[in-house]
Parts: sequence; structure tokens; C-alpha cells
Amino acid sequence: MSDLYNNENIINFEKAIGIEFNNKLLLQRALTHKSFPNENKILALKDNERLEFLGDSVLSLSVSTYIFKKFSNFPEGELAKMRAVVVSAPILAEAAKNINLGDYLFLGKGEEMTGGRERDSILADAMEAIFGALYLDQGFTAVGDFILSLLKEDIINVAKGNHIQDYKTMLQEVIQQDGNIRPEYEVIDEEGPDHNKTFIVAVKIEDNSLGSGQGSSKKEAEQEAAKFALHKLNKLEN
Repeated sequence: MSDLYNNENIINFEKAIGIEFNNKLLLQRALTHKSFPNENKILALKDNERLEFLGDSVLSLSVSTYIFKKFSNFPEGELAKMRAVVVSAPILAEAAKNINLGDYLFLGKGEEMTGGRERDSILADAMEAIFGALYLDQGFTAVGDFILSLLKEDIINVAKGNHIQDYKTMLQEVIQQDGNIRPEYEVIDEEGPDHNKTFIVAVKIEDNSLGSGQGSSKKEAEQEAAKFALHKLNKLEN
């Protein structure tokens, strides 16, 4: 294992999730974002993208198997909708944050400086890579148990209709129907002390404001702003 890798970091992650890998190299690779080997090309390191590809399928099969057995009265269409929500990036990113996955990732310096450890897309992808690595290391039953330990509560909430709505993605899909346009989010105000701050974010499309939202984090405020915009565009029920 390269000296660039922090062995203690890997061991601490194993402790955090309560699982010890037989093949530490698999876990090392799962935790390696592409920006890390890109900055250390001479070492020919491997990133986690192939494991992410595998983990995506493992995740889908695990969730599908569970909801197929758990919700025997749900038709195929409802099961498909449930699965789509449960395996979505916002829920995976939230699961990653719950185990502090971002703290253990191997990132390039540039990605580190731009907040990569908190970026939902990086966290969701790394979560899938962990699933792929665990599947290869210990098999389907072990990875299925781990996935359910992270997502079972989300599955129940989705079944009840109480789940994370990714309003930003919904707004993006609505806007792109009219061309390759992306909504832009801007923090327009911050209120309160550092330990209890409220962010106010505006969402714009080609300099035209669609409204704003607020939250205890920038991400939450962006979601609220996107939700407001969807209401304004008559794409959500009140």
C-alpha cells in the first residue's frame, strides 16, 4: 500500500462502520476519488469508479430484493418508484454523511480545497464504491446487511411517502426541457451566529430570479429555493 495512503484512516473507517475488510486494498480503492491518483500519476494508483459501477448494481439488487419481500402488496410500478428514490444520490449522500464517509476519502488537494468532502455527488459515488468493494470482499449477504443498516429507515419513509425530495434535480430536469440551461444558486444573505447560522439562497435562470429559500445549511437553502421555483412554475402541488 502506497505511503501516500493513511493506513490508520482505513482502520478508523472500518471501526466506524463495524466491518473489517479481508482485502484492505479493496477498501483503499473504494475510498479513492479520481482526483487523488490524477495528482499522483507516477504511482499508477486506481480510483473507485469501477467499484462504483459494480456497487450501483449491488445496491439496486439489494434494495429490490428487500422491498419485493417486504411490500408484497405493492405492484411493480410502485416498487420501481420506491427503488428509484432509495438508491438516488440525495439519499446515498445523506447515508454517507451519517457515517462521516467524507472524512475518510482520499482526495486530491484541489478537490479538498473546493469542499469535495461535503459534495453530495462525490459522497454518493463513494458510497456505491464501498458497496462494490464489500461485495467482492465478503459476498452479497454481508453487503446486503450493510446496505439495509444504512437505508432501511429511508425505505420505510419512502413507503410512507415521507422521504427526501431532490428539488434541485427536479428543477434541473424541468428547465432543461427548454434547452441546455442550468439554474444558478447564490447566497444572498446569512443570518445568526456561526454556530446557528441561517442561509438565504436565490435561484436564477439566465439572470431571472425564480425566488429564494432558507435553511441551516447552503444545501438545505438551495433545496428550498428550488422547491419554491417549482411551485412558481406550477410543477408542484401546493
